[in-house]
Amino acid sequence: MSTPAFGLTPEQRRLRAQLAAHTRWAAESDRSAATRKAREKFSERFENEVDPERTLAPAERARRAEHARRAYFTRLALLSSIARSRAAEPTP
Repeated sequence: MSTPAFGLTPEQRRLRAQLAAHTRWAAESDRSAATRKAREKFSERFENEVDPERTLAPAERARRAEHARRAYFTRLALLSSIARSRAAEPTP
């Protein structure tokens, strides 16, 4: 689609993004394989966070990385909840 983002409403940008996503996944036979590298890099992020020097035993690093990952998603959930609460407040 050659329509520039400039001048599109938020709804139109959302629909354009959905179109791109559906087009991408319609052409993919193995979605899991297509996203494997990204998932591995995302997991590596938490391992680097908890053990950048790689001094911990692999099992301990994995345990801590899992807690770091859960903390990350819990933080996102908290921020989302706060944003929704603020958006629901009546405007003075």
